[in-house]
Amino acid sequence: MNTDITAPPARIKWDILAGIVVIHLGALAAFWTFTWPAFWLFVGLQFLTGLGITVGYHRLLTHRSFQVPKWLEYTLTVCGVLALQGGPLKWVSTHRVHHAFSDRANDPHSPTRGFWWAHMLWLFVWDDLTDVHEKYIRFVPDLNRDPIHRWLERASTPISFALGGLLFLAGGWPFLIWGYFVRTVFVYHGTWLVNSASHLWGDQTYDTNEGSRNNWWVALFSFGEGWHNNHHAYPHSAAHGLRWWEVDLSYLLIRFFGAMKWAKRIRLPQGGPARLPSAAPTPVKVLRPLRIPVPSLTV
Repeated sequence: MNTDITAPPARIKWDILAGIVVIHLGALAAFWTFTWPAFWLFVGLQFLTGLGITVGYHRLLTHRSFQVPKWLEYTLTVCGVLALQGGPLKWVSTHRVHHAFSDRANDPHSPTRGFWWAHMLWLFVWDDLTDVHEKYIRFVPDLNRDPIHRWLERASTPISFALGGLLFLAGGWPFLIWGYFVRTVFVYHGTWLVNSASHLWGDQTYDTNEGSRNNWWVALFSFGEGWHNNHHAYPHSAAHGLRWWEVDLSYLLIRFFGAMKWAKRIRLPQGGPARLPSAAPTPVKVLRPLRIPVPSLTV
């Protein structure tokens, strides 16, 4: 009788791995392609696409922390698509899974498996819950009913590539390198630090029974997403920075939408903080340089 109950070898998503490696290698060309117009293009596009993730994908689509007209919802979604982090349905479903199982076995990117796993290695390993369409679609029935969001899901990568082509036509290699490669890498790591650093370093204002932390420097990189313990305590709040000194640029944009009468029903913390019911796992202690536990990766 075969009594081997070890886990099967991990299945690598080679397309994702290759794509992210190419994006990072392309960003290295920034040293030879710097121009001031390209730099300011980088600044503008990293705001546009970064806020597309934080305000569009995250606070609007994932948590419905405010309501906007469909034209603005689709515009914010396109800005998120241009960040090259996948289509709206898959991104939102993955984040909803994260909240349901934060730092538990089914969390796609918990640092209980190591900093680098939470930061980026999880992206390269197949996970049935978040990669099988029939499974992850169950977490986004609201978006799956919308034909525009379904189309943006299918077209997300071509749309992002088309932006790269337009940048090259507009300004040659400097615009392509700084407006596409450098900007994408910058927004990537701003997003990834929320998954990794904001579950390891910082303060826990609320007892949420999982590892989220409020981390000020991650908040600076990620337009306010680094106030992550606040977010896990009040996941449906449009504001993540809950004190006057917790700068939250994403919420300021939502406030602007409200002042323009484009956003309504902007939700803020109500009641007691959310808390996961089951016992939380032992957190990773980071007191010295990490020895990263990398899983055995085979096809």
